[in-house]
Amino acid sequence: MELTDQQFDTLITRAMDELPHHYIKGLKNVVIVMADEPTDEQRQKMHLGDGLLLGLYEGVPLTQRGSGWSGMLPDKITMFKNQILAVAHDEESLFEQTKRTLWHEIAHYYGLDHDRIDELEARSSH
Repeated sequence: MELTDQQFDTLITRAMDELPHHYIKGLKNVVIVMADEPTDEQRQKMHLGDGLLLGLYEGVPLTQRGSGWSGMLPDKITMFKNQILAVAHDEESLFEQTKRTLWHEIAHYYGLDHDRIDELEARSSH
């Protein structure tokens, strides 16, 4: 599958529009960007090796911020286009994977760990 940056941006925007509004409106000082691949630094930080990284939250989760938290640089969520394409089988799975990855990274912003995210995803798929 081929996907231009503009098409990927459109998918991310559509995914944002479909996520529950209360998750999105609570995002403060967060930038969502896209990249083709993780950088070498991001791969090392996540101990990836040759593994896939579909998205990455970089910042301090809300649950770890103190009362003096202001004036800081924005947190960043990066969506990795080629990594998501590698696991998508068709246009529908491409969108669903983009949406799932975006939700996953936003969940990290709210302080959820992987176990809790997996639990919530399992519950919502029933």
